[in-house]
Amino acid sequence: MKLHNRKKLKNIRKHLRNHSTAAEATLWKMLKNKQIGGYKFRRQHSIDMYIVDFFCYDLMLAIELDGEVHADLNSIAWDTERDEKLPKLGITVLRYENRWVYEYPEIIKSDILKHARKMFEDI
Repeated sequence: MKLHNRKKLKNIRKHLRNHSTAAEATLWKMLKNKQIGGYKFRRQHSIDMYIVDFFCYDLMLAIELDGEVHADLNSIAWDTERDEKLPKLGITVLRYENRWVYEYPEIIKSDILKHARKMFEDI
């Protein structure tokens, strides 16, 4: 069974890319074109039945931004389920509130690079 970018989620992924939040658009400017450590990130990438905001295959790393939409009980339950499932697939999830993109972009970059170093130290 295909786990990544399943066809049945293609239209949803496309819609999410075309209707990014301001924080997602800002973080994408930092991640695209291999600007952090030379790693390629994809945005609105599906893994199994979930769509993550950003994903790097080389690092097996998903990045999720939490805004207002993540505050309701259904979203919290879905996020919790996803955060339990993805590590079972070997994927690390880094989660940040939207405001971190504006207030602490260097911490986000540093976290990504720390994850990369740790991953390659463990090999």
